[in-house]
Amino acid sequence: MQVRVLGSAAGGGVPQWNCGCENCREARRAGGAVVPRTQESVAVSADGTTWFLLNVSPEVRAQIESFPPLWPRDRRHSPVAGLLLTNGDLDHCLGVLSLRESYPLAIYATESVRSGFTAGNVFYRTLERFAGQVTWRTLDVGREQELGDSPLTVTAVATPGKLPLHLEGLRAPAAGDNVGLVVRDSRDGKRLAYFSGVAGPSPELVQAVTGADLVFFDGTFWSSDELIAAGLGTRRAEEMAHWPVGGPDGSLPFLSRLRGRRVLIHVNNTNPIVRAGSVERRAVEAAGVEIGADGLEVTL
Repeated sequence: MQVRVLGSAAGGGVPQWNCGCENCREARRAGGAVVPRTQESVAVSADGTTWFLLNVSPEVRAQIESFPPLWPRDRRHSPVAGLLLTNGDLDHCLGVLSLRESYPLAIYATESVRSGFTAGNVFYRTLERFAGQVTWRTLDVGREQELGDSPLTVTAVATPGKLPLHLEGLRAPAAGDNVGLVVRDSRDGKRLAYFSGVAGPSPELVQAVTGADLVFFDGTFWSSDELIAAGLGTRRAEEMAHWPVGGPDGSLPFLSRLRGRRVLIHVNNTNPIVRAGSVERRAVEAAGVEIGADGLEVTL
């Protein structure tokens, strides 16, 4: 299985367009201590020819152009055979609307994510211009299913989370609102566990990541009060459905006990782990956990 990180940042990227925090200033400075990052998306392939995108960020066009294996091989063609959505947050699905140029798309999502994206969305009409422009393939929580004609399979795992901001108050939460994905190569059994949005631990989460060969995990915030302390927000990490990395109750002690390769992804612009030499970054690296960056490639 081939894996390419197209984007590794949380919503807004690093730097964010309207943020002048220390990290964003460093990301804008030539040779600064923070490497810029685009919003989270990962490409996965069994053969290097046919690819599946795990989440589709608003920067998907630039991300495709940054990786030649995703370039078209004919006048109208794409190596992208499917788009997999973990939830309905805009930084995970807005890029779907950028892929509207007369080419059929297969989108894998739970029913609650699909309905949240399509219901009442007039922009979705741009993906209904011809029969078969979009084919939705339902991800049933807990059921392993094939990814197209590839040897890869995917299992959606219900994960602690919340409704997307734009749906809060419009409908009741459902079990499929936020999922992690376990992608398995049926040829050798290698497993990728992809959990970029996690509000906290659960038995299902532990079972899914234990024994995985590669784990991508929610690295949004280092601390619970990160945004508050920086003067950039009023909500704690937990209120935004993210498990902080640092502290005795953070995700880092949990991740340090796993045996596979572990990579933090969906890292917010305020998180000190993006800054080279920071105490927090050294703590993550000492635990044997990596900090995701755009362009990271892994072969399983």
